[in-house]
Amino acid sequence: MSEVRLAAEPRTEFGKGAARRTRRAGKIPAVLYGHGSDPKHLALPALEFARVVREHGHNAVLTLDLGDGNSELALTKTVTTHPIKNYIEHVDLLLVQRGEQVTVDVPVVVTGEPAPATLLTQELTVVSLQAEALHIPEQVEVSVAGVAAGTQIHASELVLPRGVTLATDAEALVVNIVPAPTAAQLEAEGTTTVEAGEPAEATAEA
Repeated sequence: MSEVRLAAEPRTEFGKGAARRTRRAGKIPAVLYGHGSDPKHLALPALEFARVVREHGHNAVLTLDLGDGNSELALTKTVTTHPIKNYIEHVDLLLVQRGEQVTVDVPVVVTGEPAPATLLTQELTVVSLQAEALHIPEQVEVSVAGVAAGTQIHASELVLPRGVTLATDAEALVVNIVPAPTAAQLEAEGTTTVEAGEPAEATAEA
């Protein structure tokens, strides 16, 4: 994951009203914390930060230009989005150093089609990984191309980039592939459902 440079301004007003004013000015309220330092309250340019998240994901690493020649390296830790209007309300940033190992949640993307007459269930959509701050993978891919029914893929079987280690439980089930039900099985289930409903109808009439 590449490093992205972004301007940041200090915030001196706090509370809901101040946050609304910040957003009306085209900026996002943010807090930078970590390494035992006092939290820094910042405002990030909304359009530029939204583009960073869109292009680099929620684990984007930012070089924050704080003015006066000062800058900080930060990992995007939490992005809070409005549940209805879908704009970014607030961002939590974690102060990091080059070479530092961080633990992050990364999406799992399933590729390929399993063998015919099978059903695929993805049990985990994200896994926790430990990686160097500037080399966080955007996603982890798992291929199920041609995989037969009865196959289970666990977290320990995921192929990770060099230098990246698994933080999720190694035995956690990621993908489960089972036989697809036959037409006869589906029909039998439908029949059973109808038959199970008949006594209830009879009771109601009584």
